[in-house]
Amino acid sequence: MEILKHAHSGLRWVALGLLIYAIINAISKKGSSLYEKKDKMINLFTMISLHTQLLIGLILYFISDKVKFETGWMKQPMLRFYGMEHILMMVISILVITIGRKKAEKTEAPYSKHQLIAKWYIIGLILLLAGIPWPFRNLGAGWF
Repeated sequence: MEILKHAHSGLRWVALGLLIYAIINAISKKGSSLYEKKDKMINLFTMISLHTQLLIGLILYFISDKVKFETGWMKQPMLRFYGMEHILMMVISILVITIGRKKAEKTEAPYSKHQLIAKWYIIGLILLLAGIPWPFRNLGAGWF
């Protein structure tokens, strides 16, 4: 259990870094007439890292002591966050990013691919950042 918690918490930085890198890459190439294999791989690895995080998170969701559906759990901020808010925000953000990547891959024009990636990945990033249990939110999580 501890290994999964540390992996999930530590890999968040890899996923966030890749997501930010993919957004910066897409924005910097918005006017470009090229969509290279490098661009495709950056977007793919970003999505893979997020899906890996989701899988680890789902395992933790079912075995963690932070998720308890007992009487009054919605009135307890930590139980409500981990039992509903965190999982919901993460699934929605990963869904948004996955849809954005799929739409970009189906588009023909390279500049449109970059625009779609930038738009959908930024929306996904905002949702992701809102759903992370940052230490300053007092939800029993640390930086790693």
